[in-house]
Amino acid sequence: MEKEYIVLSRQDAVARNNTPYVNLKIANLDGNETLCVFDVDKNSGPAIGQLVRFKVIRENQGKKSSNASEMSVGMMAQEGHELYHLIPRPIKRELWDSSIAALLSFCKDEKLMDFIKKYADDLYPKYSKYPAATSVHHAFPGGLLNHTYQMLHLLEGIYPVYPYPDDIKIERIIIGILFHDWGKLCEYTTDGETQENMYLLGHIYMSANYLNNLLREIGIDKREINFIVHCVLAHHGQLEYGSPVMPCIPEAQLINYVDNISAKADVFNTSGNMEKAFALGTTVVK
Repeated sequence: MEKEYIVLSRQDAVARNNTPYVNLKIANLDGNETLCVFDVDKNSGPAIGQLVRFKVIRENQGKKSSNASEMSVGMMAQEGHELYHLIPRPIKRELWDSSIAALLSFCKDEKLMDFIKKYADDLYPKYSKYPAATSVHHAFPGGLLNHTYQMLHLLEGIYPVYPYPDDIKIERIIIGILFHDWGKLCEYTTDGETQENMYLLGHIYMSANYLNNLLREIGIDKREINFIVHCVLAHHGQLEYGSPVMPCIPEAQLINYVDNISAKADVFNTSGNMEKAFALGTTVVK
């Protein structure tokens, strides 16, 4: 009997011979799978949250694949279906608000605190609609919100035990986390389709430029703005990973660390058993 799966994420692509295919992250009660389905164009095949079955799933050197002709697409999973709960969904507003409130209790700069309150409220509904990526981590509508929340929540635990608390200004870290991936609102659609600004500008530049303008508008000191914007520019941690600059203040380094923890934890969580996870540089064993 063919197994039924729910689609967790979808990434469309075109092969060298100009034939379309799609990379799907799928799951059922047995676990997660990633597979390439050939001959599926952008206007066909399953959407995130839809149910699918496969007559054949091939495996070659750890990579799984199938063909469109061997795939049957069912309905969108409804609440009550046994697989419905497997699809990741945006976190509830109360969790977001709770984390922001906990972090604000560590803050001292009133002007930056007001800025954090304003934009934490403004960004929640926007981030709750967009993915954080197309395939690597938090690749689902609302993934951008969950990724940002996880970073904030991690900071709640790390800041009280940081070895040299007088060396950091936590307001910079909170703002840097809130805006580090803001540019992904311009890189993707809510369905995860990539937009031309991903290639023309990139989310790091767009995030840093937007944040710089916001901070200038409220009259933040120019040097302080540079420190905060640096946290966004350096959040990928290394030049070869796309950072235009390396982290050169502790606040920027902490953002890079919690960004990696959130992203890589999600890769472990969503990878299947014995699946090669290129973002981790290893094979996941469960």
